[in-house]
Amino acid sequence: MFMNWTRWRVRTWMAVAGLTLGALVAAAPAVSASTLGGQAAASGSGPVVGTTNGPVRGLANGAVDEFLGIPYAAPPVGALRWQPPQPGASWSGVRDATRFAPHCPQPATLFGQASMSEDCLYLNVFTPSHQQAGSHFPVMVWIHGGGMVTGESNDFDPAPLVADGATVVTINYRLGALGFLAHPALADANGQSGDYGLMDQQAALRWVQRNIAGFGGDPRNVTIFGESAGGLAVLSQVASPQASGLFGRAIVESGSYNLTQPSLSSAETAGEAFAASAGCASQTAACLRSLPVSTILADQNGYTPNINSEVLPETLGTAFATGNFNRVPIINGTNRDEWRTFVAFDELFGNPVTAANYQSMISSTLSGYLAAPVPAAVAAIIAGKYPLTAFPSPSIALGAVGTDAILACPALTIDQSVSRFVPTFAYEFNDENAPEVYLPPVSFPYGAAHGSEVQYLMDLPTVAFPQALSAPQQQLAATMQGYWTNFANSGSPASSGTPLWPLFNALTQKMQSLAPPAPQTETDFASTHNCAFWAALPAA
Repeated sequence: MFMNWTRWRVRTWMAVAGLTLGALVAAAPAVSASTLGGQAAASGSGPVVGTTNGPVRGLANGAVDEFLGIPYAAPPVGALRWQPPQPGASWSGVRDATRFAPHCPQPATLFGQASMSEDCLYLNVFTPSHQQAGSHFPVMVWIHGGGMVTGESNDFDPAPLVADGATVVTINYRLGALGFLAHPALADANGQSGDYGLMDQQAALRWVQRNIAGFGGDPRNVTIFGESAGGLAVLSQVASPQASGLFGRAIVESGSYNLTQPSLSSAETAGEAFAASAGCASQTAACLRSLPVSTILADQNGYTPNINSEVLPETLGTAFATGNFNRVPIINGTNRDEWRTFVAFDELFGNPVTAANYQSMISSTLSGYLAAPVPAAVAAIIAGKYPLTAFPSPSIALGAVGTDAILACPALTIDQSVSRFVPTFAYEFNDENAPEVYLPPVSFPYGAAHGSEVQYLMDLPTVAFPQALSAPQQQLAATMQGYWTNFANSGSPASSGTPLWPLFNALTQKMQSLAPPAPQTETDFASTHNCAFWAALPAA
């Protein structure tokens, strides 16, 4: 059911970025090594580290040593398109690692720069400079978001986390149809297809296991973390048997929006429809692998991981409810006003929420999530629970509906499930004045919108609307960075220098409210987001 909403969101992102706000993409800062404050090292200068494929030379950027554009797998081109990632070739001499490598194919959006390069399986390592031989920093591997159709690793500068004593790895992975198309013609010997982007992430994690010690990181202490689709990817790796042993902790930021993955058969049916649309009426692997990248991008729709007995044997909801997942400590959270971002898309695209269209907007927003479409009778029930008289504007009201139904209450479901088996720390990001760095102003405040917490953890050098954090927000940012790196180091976010963050359990439901200047514990998340209402809501 959720595929319909995913497709709607992808179309909205692309429409807003490509049409209404296309000029903003062109105005975004160009990405290069110097974007992160360093200059490309001249030949013969810069730190050198050996890897299993050959040595790489990075650049020294103040307190951070950066190694950019390191291949972790063979280019997935030609016969390797829609195959599991293969080992990369070795090289002689010292490979330059001072510039970002190409990222995976995508159109230009506010959430990713255009690329047509399938040769994109690269990662970047950021580690404390002047480290002593034998250093063992906790390792944090960042999986970017973007609906699994856009985004790239080079939009994130993890220097604040490195300053707290972590080695951070950022990765690219195959996106869209190239990363998640399932099709019978692409099935392996066991009849499985799809989830190539998840396999890429696992290949990057295996590279970390083999090589990160040379960069000062501890391969026995790896945390994966990601936001939005990156958070969904983290959840997928937690549930994937193939990822067992590749990481020891997981942080999920706003990744709870899809706990029910499509079956292999339904994903392959959608793949056959894509093939026909793209010009492969023969439905053969040879035709699919010969398609130009431009054709694939033009014909692809929304994509998400699918059930695959090798990579993702069951839905995330089932895996977490039954304990059939990689048992690692978890931080899981959402933002107070997630869906206002997507309501803003509607407004920017010329379709604002009004009193007259409020119920129909509820139906279109939730179609593919509760039912397809949400019947008018159900939309009326929802509107009764979220009456316009209770909100400053129809836009704010619809933002609350989407936040609660699609992200907040599913996140609570995750917390309740996994906390039975592993240490779980839940949060809600609650800075109502968080800067909105991706989109221009609209008629309503963004609040703590989707993605707004990332700027408190890392620097974002390519956003369209950069803004500075206030002094209280900087204090919150420092605390959040400490939470994330403490968790990576020890499995517990709190330390003597940060406010206490209690474990989540289903009885007390204690969460950490991340609001400036200092976080506090909250226990009213379920009632604030009407989770009992959503659990009892009829589907038709």
